Amino acid sequence: MKKIISTTKAPGAIGPYSQAVEVNGTLYISGQVPVDPAIGKVVEGGIKEQTEQVMKNIAAILDEAGYSFTDVVKSTCLLSDMSNFAAMNEVYGSYYKENPPARAAFAVKELPLGVMVEIETIAVK
Repeated sequence: MKKIISTTKAPGAIGPYSQAVEVNGTLYISGQVPVDPAIGKVVEGGIKEQTEQVMKNIAAILDEAGYSFTDVVKSTCLLSDMSNFAAMNEVYGSYYKENPPARAAFAVKELPLGVMVEIETIAVK
């Protein structure tokens, strides 16, 4: 049975999708963009600030569902420009100091709201 996960501590869905869905001990978190839920806008700054906000949004959803970053098994990182990879990776890596999850990273033509980074996450208990 699937359970829909939603929290006001992460940005609400801007389309017909859920923030996250849990099925049989696996949590699928939709791609998170760097929107600060307190103001409903993309955070100011560059790729580091945007990645930090994305990770905070992921943390809020993990927490709402009763998971943590240690439960994350896979991430997919979408970047508007691969030249931002190293800076994104620095921030991202600070959340996975030991036993990081599997990951893919892609440059894409465009991301929602004109952001620089979007990250989707899968966690398992």
